[in-house]
Amino acid sequence: MDPTNRGSEEFHDAEHAPAQPQDDAAPKRRSPRETAPAPDVPGGQGPVRVVQLVSGDYLLTVNPVDGSEIEPCPPGSLPARPERHGPEQRAELRRAAAPPPPARQAGPRLPLLHRAEERERLGRLLTRGRSVRLTGPAGSGRSALLDALAEDCEGLAPDGVVRLNGHRRSATDLLHELFTAVHHAPLHRLDRAELLAAVSEIGAVVVLDDLEFGGSALDELLDATPECAFLFAATPDVPAPSADSHVEEVFLGGLDRTGCLELLEHAVGRALTDEEANWAADLWFESEGLPLRFVQAGALLRQRDALAAAPCAVEEFGVFAERPYANASASGEKDATGDAGDGAAAGIPDETAKGPLPTLAQAAAPAPLLASRLDEAARQTLRFAVALGGAVPHQAHLPALVGDTHADAAIGELLACGLLTTVGAHYRLATGVAEQLLAEYGEGWATEAAAKAHTAAQHYAWWAGHPSVTPERIAHEADTVLAALGALTGDAEAPHRAAAVLLARTAAPAFAAALHWGAWERSLRYGQEAARLAGEVGEEAYFHHELGVLALCTGNLDRARAELEASIGLRGVLADKRGAVAGRRALALVADRSGLAAGTVAAAAAGRTGGGRTGVVPPLPPLPHTPPGEEVPAARSEQSAAPPATPGAGKVPGPRATDETTAVIKRMAAMPGAPAATAAPGGTGPVRRTWLHRITDRSNRRNLAAAGAGAVLAAVLAAVVTLGAASGGDAPRHPDTVKPGQSASQQDGDGGLDADEPDSGGAGGGGQVPARKARPGETPGEGPGGTTATPGPSTPSGGADPSPSQGTPTPTAPSGTPGRPSPSPSRTPGGGSQSPKPTPSTDPQPTKSGGGETKPTPPTQPTTPSSGVSTSASGPAPSGKSSAPVA
Repeated sequence: MDPTNRGSEEFHDAEHAPAQPQDDAAPKRRSPRETAPAPDVPGGQGPVRVVQLVSGDYLLTVNPVDGSEIEPCPPGSLPARPERHGPEQRAELRRAAAPPPPARQAGPRLPLLHRAEERERLGRLLTRGRSVRLTGPAGSGRSALLDALAEDCEGLAPDGVVRLNGHRRSATDLLHELFTAVHHAPLHRLDRAELLAAVSEIGAVVVLDDLEFGGSALDELLDATPECAFLFAATPDVPAPSADSHVEEVFLGGLDRTGCLELLEHAVGRALTDEEANWAADLWFESEGLPLRFVQAGALLRQRDALAAAPCAVEEFGVFAERPYANASASGEKDATGDAGDGAAAGIPDETAKGPLPTLAQAAAPAPLLASRLDEAARQTLRFAVALGGAVPHQAHLPALVGDTHADAAIGELLACGLLTTVGAHYRLATGVAEQLLAEYGEGWATEAAAKAHTAAQHYAWWAGHPSVTPERIAHEADTVLAALGALTGDAEAPHRAAAVLLARTAAPAFAAALHWGAWERSLRYGQEAARLAGEVGEEAYFHHELGVLALCTGNLDRARAELEASIGLRGVLADKRGAVAGRRALALVADRSGLAAGTVAAAAAGRTGGGRTGVVPPLPPLPHTPPGEEVPAARSEQSAAPPATPGAGKVPGPRATDETTAVIKRMAAMPGAPAATAAPGGTGPVRRTWLHRITDRSNRRNLAAAGAGAVLAAVLAAVVTLGAASGGDAPRHPDTVKPGQSASQQDGDGGLDADEPDSGGAGGGGQVPARKARPGETPGEGPGGTTATPGPSTPSGGADPSPSQGTPTPTAPSGTPGRPSPSPSRTPGGGSQSPKPTPSTDPQPTKSGGGETKPTPPTQPTTPSSGVSTSASGPAPSGKSSAPVA
């Protein structure tokens, strides 16, 4: 259970509700002391905390078992507009953000001394709306001065005063904390654009202590909040603001000698003796007047007084009673004899009974001497703080860690000694305390540091996994948890690394649910490294998955892809199907967002190259929803489909998801130089889109590749047809024509080769065609109608159409060499008609007339065509007369 609350934080109403009548069939209600039965969780991991929150336009389900699940946020799950806190709510938040008061006040409350001038100057600058940086060394009293200024500026701004702490915080973390301090937005983390729009309207005085960055990061913080006045507090080693940031610089030094002596008297609770005043003067010169050193010196003097007190004083007045000598010494009262003998007898320490003052070296490094005079619980608390790198556990956890029921009072003792300082809502060791303790007790404390960190990690792992502890309480202890992880991650012992993995696995989901994403990322990094060193592959895959989801939420797509691919690979080795499915879903979302980002960049580039006109990037259709527990199938090449032929005007159809599987389709970016979409007349109608935008919006790369291949094939076919038409001429072709480059064959029953019969030359010229082979039952050389198909002369330009069927003698010119085709006709340079080369005449071949007998065809000799007139070897002359044979 929660150490600060003895009851349950989530089931108060159920336990204190009035009893209801129960019958025998109803299950018996358990008593508050009985352990609740754990729900059935796969793997027997016990009850888990599952939280849903909205991050930008994502719906994030923090699942500690298989890994967080992320998906686009449905419209019904979008949160309402954040509301501002009222004055009462802001005051309550400030009280919650303040460090808890100690269980027992062990020292006096010290006032703010000799800081009136700095206080007035800083208040005047903040009233004018200027931002100021207060720079001073550690221990100079910066935090005390900030507390006083916060009270002075309470009603100065509309949103009041906001207290923040910059310890291990980035500019983005501080912007989110500023938004949370002013607005009420539970389980909602804004994206970058929404965050900048929200914080730009905040008007408050922001008091930021322990600033750790400067330069451009500080400029980013100032530019995002133009209506805020900042009061920064930093040490001199922090980078300075840039020159154009307009931040005033105020340096805070130590106190003067009078102020240091006055502060020491308030710390001791009495007036100083001459010896103590001289000792304080030497300390002031050595410490340069730092107030923290005099607070520690006052603790040394109080311990010296307590050691010199008589035992009867403790018995008479008690341990917690006010010391009687404090008021007597301060007022200077003495008895009639003028000495303090009666006071010493009453328990007031005499100067001779006191021990010597601490040396200047002990006063310069007082931590070992102060720790030696504390009780055991306080010393054990210091040991845990040194092991955790200076982080002090909450006082509610100290009884369990130390093993003492009254160990929560140790915080008050350490504060009174000046060994602790406030950092935000928790405590840390003061500057130089850890180094001084390790220098004094180096061997023993360094040896047990890993054991102390291991004990703290086991305790916080049990506490963070308890169902009664809220994520906000775990985030409050983030610094201590991260310190334990850092101390155990690089340890050589296997149990220590295993404890670090368990703590990171338990605390990381709580940090995510509490919107403390800076601690979430650091815990995941520690857990991933510890799991890698310990060889726990399953845990390492979980941390990689969470880091990928976190990178996706923050917009770092490259890192998200790398982390998710590593997680899927590791879970594939382990055959973790559920974890692999969750990783593939997140990776599919990364791929989709990567396409969207590429489209935005391409559209911007197109706008720059297009004369300054930025093209309109079409909106993406909504992502399909995959049912829980089902795997996203890989896209196959045969599953691509062409875009619809006639889409609706102004409507971009999105992919349709079936009930069983969901196809993942990458969106194509707008092509550079593509025309922008134009709006419908009137400016309010649907947007009319070009065919290029419709293709790039609704098709994937495979569809575009298929369309391109089809276009290339069509172009090739068109080129082939064009070449064939150009080589064939304009004359009508006979089915028995021989093309150039083909061989002729000898037919049975023929008188010779039937292939080299030149066609009649027309205007475009004709080519040679081979004779058609005879079909079964058909005479070689006979046409389909029983007529011998012989090439006839082409139609002259001015005469009738001579045909072989009209009985006109048509000479044939077979090639001189059997079995070899005749030379191809050549095209004249001027005309474009063809003139065959002369071939010797051979045996004439009879030609069948239309209905008469077969007459022999006289052999002919080729004639040379006249200038400008194209003729063929067997056709008539252009004048309509056939050429005379040459003897």
